[in-house]
Amino acid sequence: MNTALVNTGLVNTALVREPGPLLAEGTVTHAERRPVDLDLARRQHEAYVAALRAAGWNVRAVPPADDCPDAVFVEDTVVVGGDLAVLTRPGAERRRAEVAGTERAVRDLGLRVATVEAPGTLDGGDVLQAGDTVYVGRTARTNEEGVCRLAHLLGGRRVVPVEVTGCLHLKTAVTALPDGTLIGVPEWVDTAALPGLRVAPEPSGARVVVLGPDHVLLAASAPRTAEVLAADGLRVTVVDISEYEALDGCVTCLSVLVP
Repeated sequence: MNTALVNTGLVNTALVREPGPLLAEGTVTHAERRPVDLDLARRQHEAYVAALRAAGWNVRAVPPADDCPDAVFVEDTVVVGGDLAVLTRPGAERRRAEVAGTERAVRDLGLRVATVEAPGTLDGGDVLQAGDTVYVGRTARTNEEGVCRLAHLLGGRRVVPVEVTGCLHLKTAVTALPDGTLIGVPEWVDTAALPGLRVAPEPSGARVVVLGPDHVLLAASAPRTAEVLAADGLRVTVVDISEYEALDGCVTCLSVLVP
């Protein structure tokens, strides 16, 4: 358990950032750009936050960054391991201004803070923590220097680099279920680095947020995955995030969970 959060009474904290007015101008790399309905996106974000609260997470708002269209994807700005918050250096230069607000939020939680420095780049969406292993995607957003810096900061934890192709981030392609099993799209990653990878029934089913020991969050665009995981005995919560998927986003991007 995270002692820093226990001391502040904030166990199971979820950091989120509300969508800003420029959301529709967000970066699109792999999706086909289409109009984004900002009002609908705001309602979807509210429903996402409500799902976190219903699962027992204390939701804390990261200060807004309204000049940054992609700022709602707060996961990319920090990696939290134990009582350490590693502030990232996003691979897209226009996203780097988002990090300042996240730094204030994690300092308010009492976490220790470290940074990724140039020439390293690291997006939080490229970091998948599964037990004692930390998988880090090598992508257009995360370079070798960023991987090495994170490995140094995380000390004794096992860090495994993973080559990623065909999608934006590692966690677009692979996430972990509550028991540590990896689920994903094998065509998008180097499966040699990901033992026992379970194939997701549809691409968006590769993106799972673990809300509890037997509870997961999925996008409404992954109904077959939801059905399969429910049959496995997991409690499955489904949210519609269509407006964020239009911007290469997924359920993991919209929060940072600090257990």
